[in-house]
Amino acid sequence: MRATILHGQGDVRIETVPDAGLREPTDALIRVARACICGSDLWGYSGQDNFGGPRPMGHEAMGVVEAVGTEVRTLKKGDVVIMPFAISDGTCAFCREGLHTACTNGGFFGQPDPGGAQAEALRVPQADGTLYKVDVAEDDALMPSLLTLSDVMGTGHHAAVVARVAPGKVAAVIGDGAVGLCGVIAAKRLGAERIILLGRHADRIALAREFGATDVVSERGEEAVARVMELTRGEGAHSVLECVGTGAATDTAIAIAPRRRRRSGGRAALRRHPARAALVLQERHRGRGPRPGARLHRGLAAGRAGGPHRARPGVRPRHRPRRHSGWLPRHERPREHQGPGQAVTWQVTFATGLR
Repeated sequence: MRATILHGQGDVRIETVPDAGLREPTDALIRVARACICGSDLWGYSGQDNFGGPRPMGHEAMGVVEAVGTEVRTLKKGDVVIMPFAISDGTCAFCREGLHTACTNGGFFGQPDPGGAQAEALRVPQADGTLYKVDVAEDDALMPSLLTLSDVMGTGHHAAVVARVAPGKVAAVIGDGAVGLCGVIAAKRLGAERIILLGRHADRIALAREFGATDVVSERGEEAVARVMELTRGEGAHSVLECVGTGAATDTAIAIAPRRRRRSGGRAALRRHPARAALVLQERHRGRGPRPGARLHRGLAAGRAGGPHRARPGVRPRHRPRRHSGWLPRHERPREHQGPGQAVTWQVTFATGLR
C-alpha cells in the first residue's frame, strides 16, 4: 500500500510500504477515506521537531472498517468511523475521567507503530475505545465537517469544557488556528456571554467573529495581557482556552486568568505546557495569587462523553477544511500553505483503497 513518510526537513515522500493488517484481537483495520494535515505535522516538516529516521505521517482521519479482531464488539466491516489522534481503550481509570490521551493502554498515531493515517489503510489498536462510528455514507457531504472531530473540534471543545465555559461568563481563546476557531465555536455553544479572541490573521479573525467572537486582541505578550485586562475591567477572563501550544501562549493564558477574589473560579485549559504553567502559578501564589494548580487543566484530549459528536445527524459543524482530492503529486504543497496566516486546516482524500 502507499503511505506518506517524512524523511527530514522539507522532505515528504509517498512510498510503498507493507500492507496494514490485524495484529491483536482488539485491532480494527480501516481503509482511510480522508485524513488531515495537522499543524503539528509542520514541526517536523519545518525542522522544529527533531526525530530519528523516517516517520509515517498523519494522526487524524476518517475511514471505513475493513476487518475487526475477534475481541472487537462495537464495530463491523463497512462502518464509517472517525479516528482521533490518540489510541485509548475507553475503560481504564484515565479514560473514565475523560483523559483519553493518558490511557494506560494507549498511544498515538503517526509513529512507526501503528503507523500514520496519511496512507491507504491503517491498523487501529484498541478499536472499541479509539474509533467512533458515524451513521453517514462514505461519500456523504458531511464528511469534510465530521473530519474535524478527529482532532481540532474535539480539542477545542474539550478545552472549553475543562475551562468551564458557562452561560453569562467571559471566555478568552488564545490562537486563531483551527483549534482556536473550534474553541470559539465551543465557547459559543456553551453559552459564553463574551468571547475574546487573541489572534492576528484577518481571514481567521473574520471566521472567529462569524463563529461568535465578540472581541479581538491582536497584540502579543504583555501588550495582549494589558488589552484583555482593559476589556475585562482588570478582572481577567473566567475561562481561558490556550490553543497554540507554545510557552509564550501559556504565559499569556495564566496572566489573563482571574486574579481577584471577586472573580473566583477562573480556569485555564492548556494545550502543551502544564509544567511551565505550574511554575508560573507558583510564582503568582507567592504574590497572593491563586493556589498553585488550582486553575490548571490540560485541554488536549476530548472525552467521548458530552463531546461535540452528540450533534444531531444532518447538522453541519461550522468548520471549513480546505480540500485536496487524490494522491498529491507534490505532497508538500499543502504544507507550504499552512504556515502563519495561511490555510487553517487541510484535508487529503484518497481515491483508492486496499488492493
